[in-house]
Parts: sequence; C-alpha cells; structure tokens
Amino acid sequence: MSVHESRSGVDTARRNFLQATGLATAAAMAIPLVTEAAKAQTAEVAVTAEDVSKLPRVKQKLVAPPFFPEHEQVASGGPKVVEIVLVIEEKKMTIDDEGTEVWAMTYNGSVPGPMIVVHEGDYVELTMQNLKNNLLEHNIDFHAATGALGGGALTKIMPGEEVVLRWKATKSGVFVYHCAPGDIMIPYHVVHGMNGAIMVLPRDGLKDADGNPLKYDRAYYIGEQDYYIPRDEEGNFKKYESAAENLPDALEVMKTLTPTHVVFNGAKGALTGDNAMTAKVGETVLFVHSQANRDSRPHLIGGHADYVWEAGKFADRPARNFETWFIRGGSAGAVTYKFLQPGVYAYVNHNLIEAVMLGATAHVTVEGEWSDDLMTQVVKPRQIASAG
Repeated sequence: MSVHESRSGVDTARRNFLQATGLATAAAMAIPLVTEAAKAQTAEVAVTAEDVSKLPRVKQKLVAPPFFPEHEQVASGGPKVVEIVLVIEEKKMTIDDEGTEVWAMTYNGSVPGPMIVVHEGDYVELTMQNLKNNLLEHNIDFHAATGALGGGALTKIMPGEEVVLRWKATKSGVFVYHCAPGDIMIPYHVVHGMNGAIMVLPRDGLKDADGNPLKYDRAYYIGEQDYYIPRDEEGNFKKYESAAENLPDALEVMKTLTPTHVVFNGAKGALTGDNAMTAKVGETVLFVHSQANRDSRPHLIGGHADYVWEAGKFADRPARNFETWFIRGGSAGAVTYKFLQPGVYAYVNHNLIEAVMLGATAHVTVEGEWSDDLMTQVVKPRQIASAG
C-alpha cells in the first residue's frame, strides 16, 4: 500500500468516525458561535495588541509531570508574554502491571498534560498542534482563562493543524485545563487523559494568612485520572486498534460512573518505586493535585498539609494543618508541607478502595535523620506478658 493510499484510509476513517458520532453536524452548527467569539476576541486583541507587543517574551520549557517547569516564585519585573507549546498526541498507554491498555488523548505525550506556571497579569501565548497522524479533532479549555469557553471555541483543530491562542491570567491559583471538543467527546477525551493544570502565582508569591511570604523548596504536580476500560465476555480488559473502535464500548462503561482504574499521573505505580517523588527533612514541598472529572480526597500518610488552598485560589487565606483535603471534580488544589521525618510517605486518595485497589497511590521518599522526639518505638513487638 502506498503512503497516499494509507493516508487516504486514515482520512476516510476519520470522516466516518466524525459522522458516526454526529460531530460533523455539531461542528457545522457551532460555526456561528465560533465566528462571533473569534470576532470578539479579535476586537479585544486590536485594543490591547500595542501594549502587549511591548511586553518582554519568555519561552517556557514544559516538562512531564510530576515536575514543574523552571519558574520564579516571586515575579521579577512586570507582566510578560509566556510562550508555551502543546503538541496533541493520541497513543496507546499501558496503565497497570497487568498490561491493561488505554487509547490516551494527551498533551505533550503525558497523562496528565504538563504543568504550566505563570504569574498573575502575565499573558499565556499557546501554540497548539494536532499531529497529522491523529484521528480526532481537539481543542483546549483553560479554567483560568476568560471568554470563548476558556479558549475552547477558538482552538478547535483537526489533525495536521495548529492554532495560536493568547489569554491574560487575571486570577491567581491552580486551575485545570482539558480538551472539550463538544458533546460526548468532552467526557470521552477527559477520561482518556486529556487534561492538565496551570498555576498562576501572585506576582509577590505565596502568602500565609497574615501576609507573610511562603516559599517552597520543591514542587510536584499530581494529576488524578479515572479510566473506564471495557471488558470482554470473560471479564478481561479489551484492547483496541484505534480510538474510533474503542468509543462505543467506552461510552457504555462511562455511563456506569464506575471507573475501572483511578490512578495518579497516568498509570498505576507511576509515582512509586524508582519514580517516587523525593524530598529531604527540613524541605517544604508544594503539592498541586488536579482531578478533571471526579471528586478526590488527597491525604499524606505520616504527614499533613501545613498550608491548604483547597479550592486552589491563592487570593484566599490558606487554611492550616489539614489531615485530608478535598479536590472538587474539575478543579485543582494546592498544599505545602515541611517534612520533619525521613522515610517513605504514601500520598493517596483517601477513598482507600480507590487508593489500594484501583491505583490512586504515590510515594514520597524523604532523606534525613530520624527524630525520636516526634516518634519512637518504646517496646518492640513481643509476646503479651502473663497477667498473673
């Protein structure tokens, strides 16, 4: 088969897939909305373009979670245009130690997509590319952005296309972003991994409830993902040659609202063993946790959350000393903790069924000296002494 014939077959499959799901009609119906939104956006850009054109530009090199890109905790200078690139890749991923597969929809090849960091008042200028070998239409909805469905109405691109979107970060906090192409494809893309988070820091950095500066030594991004993998007649997880083949079965499982897997950073065990997060005694670590679809209850076994922005908004006064905090579906939250003891800490979703049986567990390996003052084994295990 020639390259041309192969490509033609992919294009035909794509058209059939879009028609079968009704997306071609939905896209046509959405044209007036997108056009009006685009006009409004163009008018706004015309007003501000001269000012924006004078701002300094920086390119942010995005990295795979759980890591953060290099960034300043306190902004130096005024607002900037922060340039980022997200490349959409549809690919098979193995999500557990039993070889279960998912057709993942990804930003930059990872589940979740990379953490983005800017400061309040900065402009995010996104170049987004939909690889030509992909099958589906994609876009992006930034919960931190204002207007046009969070950018979703202005970023719909077919395979082989790219788009550039600029938006102003007007509110500080941590926020979800995700794909939202319309109709059933919104939840389908989200539960197949197409989500991530952005952190918009206050220009003068994080503060405690009294306005004192808060600093962190390390930062980790934990993206919680629920998967809905279909099973065959014998109860085994099914595998598919394409997302189009997977769609009908996946939708039926999704309707049950019962995930087969709940994992951190794309796969069971993705943040354990050699991939565990690390820290040292005396270091303060910032944890950002997102869940684009379901509620979650993060908990650090053996530690706490010293400062908590449970709703993820840094303009709020941080709460103190939580044992477990709550992440609403479709949002992100942030906590800091200063580690005081060495050892392996388990960071879990404290729905323990999901943590232990479905995969929502991560580890933090902490180095340092043990403090007997904080905890000591007074008597080692021994036989119970006779009452007589």
